Amino acid sequence: MPFGLRNAPAVFMDLMNRVCKPYLDQFVIVFIDDILIYSKSKTEHEQHLRKIMELLKEEKIYAKFSKCEFWQREVQFLGHVVNNEGIHVDPAKFEAIKNWYTLKTPTEIRSFLGLVGYYRRFISNFSKIALPLTKLTQKSEPFVWEQKQEDAFQTLKHKLCDAPILSLPKGFDDFVVYYDPSHQGLGARD
Repeated sequence: MPFGLRNAPAVFMDLMNRVCKPYLDQFVIVFIDDILIYSKSKTEHEQHLRKIMELLKEEKIYAKFSKCEFWQREVQFLGHVVNNEGIHVDPAKFEAIKNWYTLKTPTEIRSFLGLVGYYRRFISNFSKIALPLTKLTQKSEPFVWEQKQEDAFQTLKHKLCDAPILSLPKGFDDFVVYYDPSHQGLGARD
């Protein structure tokens, strides 16, 4: 990509998503220039690697071999660890969260919520739990740290450090996931 092009990462990400679209979320995840190929067996992984390499070759997209890693049993990817058990939060992130001191300013709250918000899919009722903290980031709200904020802060820290493992679905049948973060809406099919 040309230097100075402000939206270069977004353009490249769009290209990679279009190129890998036939296999996205089946056995490949793409984030900008990182391609993660996951499989349940060595034989299946060899087939998946071959498909993606052929796809990249057809599109004339080349990788620098020295930056590639193949046949890994565990991979750290975007703050997660992916292995044969599934996808879970990177344990190195736990230490930073466990040692996080009590928040003293709206900026510190935004920073904390930014980190834990990235992992919100691991925390049931995240928005409800974070609400007392979120309110303190509003300009119209005076910054008063009370027990409800401390409880929310400690609950989020605990839930994130005790996050469940997300496992990949088994089988090849189609399935539909209904998600309602507000617990008031209705699910929809795509």
